[in-house]
Amino acid sequence: METRPLGDTGHDSSVATFGAIALNWLEQEGADQLVELALERGVNHFDVAPTYGDAELKLGPKLRQHREDIFLGCKTQEREYEGVRRKLDRSLNRLGVDTVDLYQIHGLEYEDELDTITADGGALDAVREAKDEGLVDHVGLTSHGDPDLILDAIDRIDDLETVMFPLNPVVVGKDDDRHDYEAVLDRADEEGIGTLGIKAFAKGPWPPTDELPEADRPYANWYEPVDTYDEIEERFDFAAAQGLTSVVTPGDPKLVAMVLDAARQYDGMDEAARRSLVERVRHDESPVPEQLHH
Repeated sequence: METRPLGDTGHDSSVATFGAIALNWLEQEGADQLVELALERGVNHFDVAPTYGDAELKLGPKLRQHREDIFLGCKTQEREYEGVRRKLDRSLNRLGVDTVDLYQIHGLEYEDELDTITADGGALDAVREAKDEGLVDHVGLTSHGDPDLILDAIDRIDDLETVMFPLNPVVVGKDDDRHDYEAVLDRADEEGIGTLGIKAFAKGPWPPTDELPEADRPYANWYEPVDTYDEIEERFDFAAAQGLTSVVTPGDPKLVAMVLDAARQYDGMDEAARRSLVERVRHDESPVPEQLHH
């Protein structure tokens, strides 16, 4: 599988990142098999979070077995010093490892959160201290929110090394400031910041629960995904050809193998093909949650 420099971190990430939330839906044996499959296919970048059910515990055995082959991204939704230190210790214990390669402040949505994170006694103080202690190697940020807020974070966090954000043809086709994640991609590239794409396989939000109860959703994703191999390949090619460092696999284990196959087959997508895909889906409903935009 192709690898690309993860910004200025010195690590070359596989063009697909394994989203370990998929492990939460599997028994341990199935989780082990899925991790092995990702490694066999050439994935070297894994992403997990304490909020993904028991994904950290399920990832642990194979992570420890293959620790040298896995660049491990973990996350925290805590915004202040104490919470971050507590959650980092918990993640390290659950994963059974001594260090996290990339620790990401997760789910930035609001300007006042950014103020808290960057203030004295905020989350960044804790992450930087953990970095000094050798518990964390690199500092990242994730957001499903307003692209302007991510750009603001890049301005304010001078040691930021990666950003994770939505990028897919539906979002690109919206062509307004609220969906301008391409501006984030461009800015990150200028600053030597690695870029990780989420929601690449999102078709749109799920229908309202009165139409389709959560229990009846065929996939364990936050959004309704594309689910045929051709669509998945097209979506992967689009995201990778936009210039992301790596595209994160979707949350449902039933889709992961197809995405890994698409990632292995990836050999580019020309601009005409990308434009035509954007035109085709630009009027679909955005999979980025509206309430995150103020």
